[in-house]
Formats: sequence, structure tokens, C-alpha cells
Amino acid sequence: MTAAPGPGPTDVDRSDPVCRAWVDLAVAAVEADARRSADTHLLVYPLPPEWGVELYLKDESTHPTGSLKHRLARSLFLYGLCSGQITEGSTVVEASSGSTAVSEAYFARMLGLPFVAVMPAATSPEKIALIEFHGGRCHLVADAGSVYDEARRIAAESGGHYLDQFTNAERATDWRGNNNIAESIFSQLALERNPLPEWVVVGAGTGGTSATIGRYLRYRRLPTRLAVVDPEGSSFFPGWRDGDPATATGRSSRIEGIGRPRVEPSFVPTIVDRMICVPDAASLAAMRELERTTGRRAGGSTGTNLWGAFQLVAEMVAAGRTGSVVTLLCDGGERYAHTYYSDDWVAGQGLDLLPHTATLQRFAATGEWPAAAG
Repeated sequence: MTAAPGPGPTDVDRSDPVCRAWVDLAVAAVEADARRSADTHLLVYPLPPEWGVELYLKDESTHPTGSLKHRLARSLFLYGLCSGQITEGSTVVEASSGSTAVSEAYFARMLGLPFVAVMPAATSPEKIALIEFHGGRCHLVADAGSVYDEARRIAAESGGHYLDQFTNAERATDWRGNNNIAESIFSQLALERNPLPEWVVVGAGTGGTSATIGRYLRYRRLPTRLAVVDPEGSSFFPGWRDGDPATATGRSSRIEGIGRPRVEPSFVPTIVDRMICVPDAASLAAMRELERTTGRRAGGSTGTNLWGAFQLVAEMVAAGRTGSVVTLLCDGGERYAHTYYSDDWVAGQGLDLLPHTATLQRFAATGEWPAAAG
């Protein structure tokens, strides 16, 4: 009689000391890069002192890769390394509108890993050049909504790892602290006249930044409220407004880095106190107003942030409330020289900035915000 086969092995050891040693070195390299980088500045936007309201800009353009997405890229790489998903030789793939991929290409080159960015064909040529400068390869697609599936396909065929910022952004960052952006903001405000801002204003891109800040506010039991701005046509605003993010749809935004055709998994609507939908022309008018007022060039998403922040400041002034508002300067304007700062490109998009510029000029002079501009 043939004996029945015995049970399978009960002790399986898949440890690989060589692989683990590489991961240890990779994590150390990413952490060392963070320590070499000083914290980003918190700038004061000039408002009339008699208003009694301060507006601060957290200048994320001073990161080594020039944008807010440097923080996210670092967190995503650490998350992938420490989860065993990125190993020596892994091809790293991302779906991106540009800035995240620039930062990820930087970290991939640091670790000696190939990197592929799957992006809409309309991504600014400056961002494409930056990704390639850092050693990444750009895979452009005509349909912006196909970037997710195309990134998964490339990662699967190469045996690599899809970073998937739109799913992993809210879980890769420690919202309790550990030098996240929220902790940095409140530390820098500690000695200001109004150290606990009435509002923090951020855009809805992956959803990761709003998730980090909103959770931190609750964890630290702070009275500050979270406002999320969203460009016209994006899915986040109607999904939050109607309480049905799962079925909300939109279109890809002309404001790169924020606004999505679907509500991304990293967006946490339950921690958002208010959302403001911002016309694209208003975003660009506010972006240009920043340059006129401060001499600093920033991207379109910073303009979206500012439009929302100005509206909230105006409401505080109208109500006679003093205090502060904080928003983000997300990236530098040099990435958009041929788009947002080109009058020909703006005209070609059918955008009229003049009515929004008039709103901003009236706000700067009087503190008033027309109801129709909200």
C-alpha cells in the first residue's frame, strides 16, 4: 500500500540576507536625503495690517526636486521598501501628472532603480524634461484616464512595482507627526501672533495632503479647520458636496497636480470641513497675482490654493474676526513657462483672466469678496 503524502513543510524560511542588506542601505539613503534637506519656509503674504489677518504660504518649491510632491515621493519609496515591494533592481512605475514623477525619478536614481512615469500627453514639456533629467522614462498616453491601468500593465510586464500614489498617499505618510507637513506648519507658527490658524487650505490631488493635515488636526485636538480647493470639472468637489464620492465623475484638470476624473482612494472626505470649487481662469489669475505682489512665480495649483485662501480671509474681514490662514506654494512657476505664463496658451484654452484679476484687485484694496466669485 502506498503511503499517503505527508503534510507540506511546516517551517518555511524565505529570508534573503542579500536582499535585506540592500533594502537597509536604500532606506538609509532615503532617510539621509531627508536629513540633508532643511525644512521649507513659511512665508508671509502681504495683507493690509489693519485687517488683523495673516496669510502664510508654506513654500514647498524649495524641496530638492522643487515641489510639495518631494514629501510624498519620499514616503512612497519608504513605504514600498519597508513593505518588501521594492527590492534591488525593481522597475518603479507611477501614474502622474508630472510633479510626483519628477520627485520619484530623483529617488529612483538615488537607489539605482529604473523608473517609468505614465503621464497624460498634455503634461508640460518642462516636467517631462525634469523627469528625464533625473534618469526617468516618460510614457505618455492620450487618454488621461488610462494612466492607472497603463502603469499597472508596465509594472506587471517588467516585474516591477507600481507606486500608486492615488491609493497609497494617505497610508504612506504618518499623520500623527514624524515631521509631516502638518507638524512642520504648526511648529513654524508657534511664535506668531495667531499660532492656531482658522483655516488650512490645500488642493485635492491625490488626497494625501488633505488626509495628513485633517487627521493631524483631530489627533492634536486643534480648532483649525481644513478647506480643500478643487479646480472646475474635477470629481472631488461634487463627490464631497453630494456625499457620494464613489460614483462622482469629472475630467482631468488643466491645473496640473490637482483635480481628477475620479475621486481617488487616498481622499478622505470625512475630515474635510469645507470645499471650494475654483474656475481654472481664477487659479491662473491668482497665480499671476502672487508674482505681481511678491515677485515669486508658482504653478497653477498654488493659484487654486490662493483663490480659496483669499475668499476665506475676506470672510474673516467681513465678520470682523482676526486670525490667520495657511496655504501651500506647491511648486515653482518655471515648470509652466510655456503654459500658464504664456498669454498665447491661455488664449488658446479659451480662458479669460480679466474678471478674476479684477476680483483680486478689489480684494487687495478693500478686503471684499463678491458673492458671485465664491
